Amino acid sequence: MDITFETIVMGVLIVLTGLSAGLCFTWTNAITPGIGRLDDQGYLMSFQQMNRTIINPLFFLVFFGPSLLGFISLYWLKGSPATLMWLLILAMATYFLGVVLVTIFGNVPLNEMLDKVDLNTASSEELGQLRESFEIKWNRLHLIRTISSIISFLILLMAFVQTIKNSIQ
Repeated sequence: MDITFETIVMGVLIVLTGLSAGLCFTWTNAITPGIGRLDDQGYLMSFQQMNRTIINPLFFLVFFGPSLLGFISLYWLKGSPATLMWLLILAMATYFLGVVLVTIFGNVPLNEMLDKVDLNTASSEELGQLRESFEIKWNRLHLIRTISSIISFLILLMAFVQTIKNSIQ
């Protein structure tokens, strides 16, 4: 197999999408269940701090990189065989709709709602109400992101196999 521009683009796209899927999986599998065991204040404070910490350049690269590179690669690879193009379209649509848009219009507004509250001055009743209005919705939306990112990753692996097949022929 020759290392071509197409294989490099696909490789970087797969790595970024895999990192994003891994991040989502880890949150679904360990982080949210772990902090879910905390009392209301501990849970909400933990979530506030993680939300504030995760916003950094490396996170943005891993999280938004697959969409940006994916859509650019659709243009760059437009002369590729139809099977590869459809796999890329499906992977990018899944990632963009199920990860990026769910985040922007679902999880981020919940994160912003949580960030506005001074948890040190809130009563235990207010903390309980805040957690109730946040936790289940956030986790459901995040599950959509997790499933979507994993599906996108798997489709990209299929596209990479298609790329390798094309380069052998």
